Amino acid sequence: VEDKMKKTLEENEMLNLYYNVELPLVEVLASMEYDGFKIDKEELERLGREYDEEIKSLTKEIYDLAGGEFNINSTKQLGEVLFDKLDLPVIKKTKTGYSTDAEVLEKLMDRHPIINKILRYRQIVKLKSTYIDGLLNLINEKTKRVHSSFNQTVTSTGRISSTEPNLQNIPIKTNDGRKIRKAFVAKEGCLLVDADYSQIELRVLAHISKDPKLIEAFVNNEDIHRKTASEVFNVPMEEVTPLMRSNAKAVNFGIIYGISDFGLARDLNISRKEAKEYIDNYLKNYINVKEYMDNIVEEGKEKGYVETILHRRRYIPELKAKNFNIRSFGERVAMNTPIQGSAADIIKMAMVKVYEELKRRKLKSRLILQIHDELIIEAHEDELEEVKKLLKDIMENAIKLEVPLLVDLEVGASWYETK
Repeated sequence: VEDKMKKTLEENEMLNLYYNVELPLVEVLASMEYDGFKIDKEELERLGREYDEEIKSLTKEIYDLAGGEFNINSTKQLGEVLFDKLDLPVIKKTKTGYSTDAEVLEKLMDRHPIINKILRYRQIVKLKSTYIDGLLNLINEKTKRVHSSFNQTVTSTGRISSTEPNLQNIPIKTNDGRKIRKAFVAKEGCLLVDADYSQIELRVLAHISKDPKLIEAFVNNEDIHRKTASEVFNVPMEEVTPLMRSNAKAVNFGIIYGISDFGLARDLNISRKEAKEYIDNYLKNYINVKEYMDNIVEEGKEKGYVETILHRRRYIPELKAKNFNIRSFGERVAMNTPIQGSAADIIKMAMVKVYEELKRRKLKSRLILQIHDELIIEAHEDELEEVKKLLKDIMENAIKLEVPLLVDLEVGASWYETK
């Protein structure tokens, strides 16, 4: 059986991926699981109390606005309050009654002050139950650390995923969520070094598509979102407003995920016509990106799969589906997998090299976490400078691309401080 498998790996050009990336990664992930991440239990409990206070006051405000008490967590009771009692316009119905999902509430935001309170209430309740109570239950009594499980064969793009706790969805977008990172700390005598690839997926796109404008932007270290804004909105770089830049950012990332004008219109709250213009302008400017998008979908249809830089494959039977929605999903997967999957390949290569280098130099510092594009080392204070240099060097040189790989590095006593 082994010979047969080896032969298949060889035919699919996957020997390097297997022997130099996935196999040595097993030891790296095992060591990360064994070491775990130290949790400041007092900080978590303090935060829990803070959330409880807010939940209490929000509950009272919601009751006042609703003119009486009810179970806020019950869709049925909430629906009755909003649509029968307060007479708000019904947006969506389900088999059992009114829908009160996030989409519905967001559409009703300007109609009544109670809506904002309910959205906030849901957000805080979720943070409290998932991240405070959830994490408190997972702290190991002996080590005072959480020991997540890392899975290298779960995602279809080749990314690593993590469970119990899932450290990859610790919130970063909202300030309330970010506070949870204050509880993730370095042990005594150590600091956390957090290294983050800067826009790795856009850099991979530049490399794969060989787009001259995209390559030029990264080689000259330009602000890629500002540059895209200047191209898409047809204004000089210095006249790009913050709003233009943030819209261009959505287009940049949208393109990677094969976004439609409908999706972009929804994300940016603009008309479909406008969204289509943005996407068309983008593809007019980055000609090779458009070519890559078209070619990769064709190639996926022809071969039945697409692959990453290291020849990791993803089979996409959806590309041949009769149903438009399923086929469109397949097309988005075909466009995105080589980009996201190659980024995953690169960070895995970096992890293996970082782990081996720490071991080779007999350092006490440990690689303890990987999340999407970032690596975290718990570094001993006396090894700090050496670790910073080693981490940055290895990550930036993990692979040779048409554009430089850049890493942003931060140091702090807690994960919150490094971000």
